[in-house]
Amino acid sequence: MKYLSRILPPDHPMYAEAVEAMKAYHQAQANGVTGAELERLHMLAEHRFHATTDYQLRAPAIGMDS
Repeated sequence: MKYLSRILPPDHPMYAEAVEAMKAYHQAQANGVTGAELERLHMLAEHRFHATTDYQLRAPAIGMDS
């Protein structure tokens, strides 16, 4: 199964960036940040998690092409 080499390991920076973005969003909420800044942090965190998940879901298909 060649595609396994394309799957991100749990310590990959892409995961860490997603987690850090979510932490920043939750910290901003706790600090009372509202409005556009809070929404920006939320969108950034969501985007990073979606990008990581989308990559993981496509990794097997990418591997089939190789």
